[in-house]
Amino acid sequence: QVQPVESGGGLVQPGGSLRLSCAPSRTIASYDMAWYRQAPGKQRELVAIINVSGRTDYAHSVNGRFTISRDNAKNTLYLQMNSLKPEDTAVYYCNTATSLFQWGQGTQVSVSS
Repeated sequence: QVQPVESGGGLVQPGGSLRLSCAPSRTIASYDMAWYRQAPGKQRELVAIINVSGRTDYAHSVNGRFTISRDNAKNTLYLQMNSLKPEDTAVYYCNTATSLFQWGQGTQVSVSS
């Protein structure tokens, strides 16, 4: 089973930035990849997708603030998060766009003053 390892979360004030990283044990170059998040008491939701060609798409709530990217040479997926809001508080996970990998532990992002 492939289990991604997410990192880069933390506590940040509103308006701040964080950069998340994800390094699965299997090469990601042949997969459309995505970031997801799950807030307390809510279902996991899709945040951003990047396909194998580098085309990206975002949830409306993060469009213009978050940027997903991939470095296939480093086998790493990134999520640059700017202008963070309290409603971005959640555990963030990476997986393929169709959730083929086992879910990892995620990384906690907390946005609070």
